Amino acid sequence: MINPASMIKMMNAKNKFTENHPKFVAFLSAAFSGGMEEDTIIEITVQKPGQNKMTSNIKVKQRDLELLQELKNLAGK
Repeated sequence: MINPASMIKMMNAKNKFTENHPKFVAFLSAAFSGGMEEDTIIEITVQKPGQNKMTSNIKVKQRDLELLQELKNLAGK
């Protein structure tokens, strides 16, 4: 069971993140608007100040989709 106070804290943090990074949130919404499909490749690059870029990717598998569905169910969506 999820603690209601923790859920409120998490939602407030999500809202603040959305406020601080609206373009990124819009990008994620557009990228995943049609749902996620098996064999979709998700790639992320991180570059810390003064350091080289690091890039990694994953190919989404069926078990990943099942996990995402479970997380959605927990969030009540």
